[in-house]
Amino acid sequence: MSVRSPAAAIDTEALLSRFAGRLLRDEPMSRHTSWHVGGPAELWFEPRDRSDLAEFMRALPAGMSITWVGLGSNLLVRDGGLRGAVISVHGALSALEQRDDGTVWCEAGVPCARIARQCARWQLGPAGFFVGIPGTLGGALAMNAGAYGGETWAHVAGVEVIDRSGTIRRRDASEYRVSYRHVEPPAADEAFLAASLRFVAQPDASTDALRDLLVERKRQQPIGEWSCGSVFTNPSGDHAARLIEAAGLKGRRIGGAVVSAKHANFILNEGEASAADLEQLIALVQHEVARHAGVRLQTEVRIVGEAA
Repeated sequence: MSVRSPAAAIDTEALLSRFAGRLLRDEPMSRHTSWHVGGPAELWFEPRDRSDLAEFMRALPAGMSITWVGLGSNLLVRDGGLRGAVISVHGALSALEQRDDGTVWCEAGVPCARIARQCARWQLGPAGFFVGIPGTLGGALAMNAGAYGGETWAHVAGVEVIDRSGTIRRRDASEYRVSYRHVEPPAADEAFLAASLRFVAQPDASTDALRDLLVERKRQQPIGEWSCGSVFTNPSGDHAARLIEAAGLKGRRIGGAVVSAKHANFILNEGEASAADLEQLIALVQHEVARHAGVRLQTEVRIVGEAA
């Protein structure tokens, strides 16, 4: 099934010609999400670099929606797919370097685990928590992702963003309102390109310690299986996984989607799940936890696109 943006229909062929080789039509999102589900993206764009990205932004019709994707974790794309343009930053925005002022400059397409490993080599920290975040820095900035007691925005000094006109600017961290798994930007039409991250010297930082964290993470979570990471945010003073398990939902299934028996805040695609199966199971978990504990779980995963 294909989706089309009425506002962009006239410009599509011109865009495909202008950005040949980087722009695809009707690209299955199941190829680009960690749940391995999702209908087609009307337009899928992989820029060469930030200049190419800015040019593409300027070429897009004003009414066309944009969805930004890193590693495709924390994302559920419905079976009907996505209208508009989907922009993949993982390949193009990959710079990670230590600056003279002691900060770490990191572009939005860098996997969070790579940040953790490199900071350990530089003996900077605390950055080890990044190893527990399955996406890229761009996604971590957008939602203030965290793990092991650490959060992304606790270390942000400033960011670089791009708007719909392709204009790139820098903003101070103080311009953003940040809370648990939530970031309110000063302008709605901007996307993150990079961030300046503050850490301190940590002589005992090591990649061995990260390996230990990964071993423990693999023991507790269904690493290597098709999931989005944690599905729900933790309610104040409690854990979503505990509430889901207490409601007797481990192993609950709809179609090919199942609540993990290892960690209840993970929902797995065992190979044949549709996005609809996953979304229905998410809703079932919310309903049953509310009935059992009186708590309405909020999703951490972004649910986008159209039903089939």
